[in-house]
Amino acid sequence: MAQFKKLRDSGTRFMHRRHARRAAKSAIDTAFVTVPDPRTIGVVARGKQLLEGNFLFSGLLVEEPNTSIWDVAAHNPSVSDEIHGCGWLDDLAAVGDDRARSKAQAWVSEWIERFGDGRGPGWTPGITGRRLIRWINHGYFLMRSQDKAAAARFFQCMGQQTLFLSGRWPATSPGIRRFEALAGTIYAGLSLEGMKEHIAGAVVALATDCDTQIDPKGGIANRNPEELLEVLSLLNWTRDILSENDHPVPEPITAAITRIAPVLRALRHADGGLARFHGGGSGIEGRLDAALANAGVRTPPTHDLHMGYARLSSGRTTIIVDAAPPPAGEASADAHASTLAMELTSGRRPVIVNCGSGARFGQEWRRASRATPSHSTMMIEGISSSHLATKSGSGAQRELLEEVPQLVRFNDTATDTGRKLELSHDGYQASRGLTHARILSLSVDGRTLEADDILTTLTDADKARFSKVLKSSADAGIPYAIRFHLHPDVSAYVDSTGKAASLQLKSGETWVFQHDGTAKLTLSASVYLQNGRLKPRATQQMVLSGHALAYATRVRWSLAKADDTPSFVRDVSDADPQDATD
Repeated sequence: MAQFKKLRDSGTRFMHRRHARRAAKSAIDTAFVTVPDPRTIGVVARGKQLLEGNFLFSGLLVEEPNTSIWDVAAHNPSVSDEIHGCGWLDDLAAVGDDRARSKAQAWVSEWIERFGDGRGPGWTPGITGRRLIRWINHGYFLMRSQDKAAAARFFQCMGQQTLFLSGRWPATSPGIRRFEALAGTIYAGLSLEGMKEHIAGAVVALATDCDTQIDPKGGIANRNPEELLEVLSLLNWTRDILSENDHPVPEPITAAITRIAPVLRALRHADGGLARFHGGGSGIEGRLDAALANAGVRTPPTHDLHMGYARLSSGRTTIIVDAAPPPAGEASADAHASTLAMELTSGRRPVIVNCGSGARFGQEWRRASRATPSHSTMMIEGISSSHLATKSGSGAQRELLEEVPQLVRFNDTATDTGRKLELSHDGYQASRGLTHARILSLSVDGRTLEADDILTTLTDADKARFSKVLKSSADAGIPYAIRFHLHPDVSAYVDSTGKAASLQLKSGETWVFQHDGTAKLTLSASVYLQNGRLKPRATQQMVLSGHALAYATRVRWSLAKADDTPSFVRDVSDADPQDATD
């Protein structure tokens, strides 16, 4: 099976190259049907970095003021797709001055010169769709002050890429790349003269994918919140351009937007960023709010699970918990062993976080970030709640999740003082006979979180298994650790008794962490993994550690705003501009 898949993927790549070269030979005369409106959001700080010759992509920094962006891509294959997708055009357009426009024009012209013949990287359907959307979005920014010959080359190359997309999107596997390929085909077909014939099949396929790849509750299989945001943005743009051109919008597309929007609203922290789970980051600042506003769906999140995540929100405090089994099979290629992990944000300030995805910092960081110790949850004996297993395919090795929790329970109830989540998973039941339960109660004003983390046996078989493991540990007990990774902007101090810790936020807020003494509280080093940064950011984690000696071990802890901390603080963010690129 693996050998067959390898041969099939090799054949797909060959056909991509063949279609790209054929499309590049086509003599196409086209132009914009109407003036395109930019729909994508860039970051001014990143645009200015590019103008100074500082190329920062996915944790890679190249400081070469006289180097072409395409040489950076050629010498660094790990960021080649990112560069060839031309998302950096959003950042140069955000700067918007003559220097930024000249740089954008030069790099796009160079792409046409070096790769416009259909040879070289960048000619895959997903990346081509992403690139076409950016070229069209910023078409007049790129065409301003250009001569007729340059404009003709630009439009001809867009037409050729549209031809390539129309022939190759059917070969693209379901997922974000297929959504990009289909959206790009529709976008180009309606934006460029003489290209309408290519949109019909893509519209039908996109409608089908909306039904089959987005589940009835608005989630996607890999449970990556940031990727779900990308899907919503693509569907918004597609719906809008179809409507603007008086083309019928298939009901499955509008229905998918309606399903997705409440999910993303539930996964939005108080600071406007997304919860960072299963390979996703918090997103470019403002992108989530723009996508939700453009969706036009005002449905608020319910108290049910949203794509497997539970949410507590009161006052200025949001808590988001991974409350479902991890993704399975191929969908787990970037998934994390994060069951029952939580994040907490107060106003504009993240407090408790997960380490994030280390994929941008190399294979070792990527693997470490996927393990349970990189998440704010309980684990036993240094063992992750899900295991990574290496699989071969597509000419490369991938690590999928195996031996994952099968039964993850969730209950959300109202209490006299607020709301309570009751959660549990069986990830340690087969090996240790233990079930991890977590109870979180947030007060109605959002100032106090009270919690229990419990390790317990549920059946006689569990007790027998636990007793056997306990005997082999020489009566020292089964070690456990409850981790609370802190955002780098949080300063933490443990008091002399070890019973409490003070968390100082840059907003001036103070939160106090306390526990019942069952476990030992310590501070240790941690990292915050953030796309757009050259290296991981150093931070701290609070750890409650102890040993399970009985059939049930309960650790009580709480996190509350200090009495002298007002409920509402005027908070002006002074975050590093790079913080917005996670």
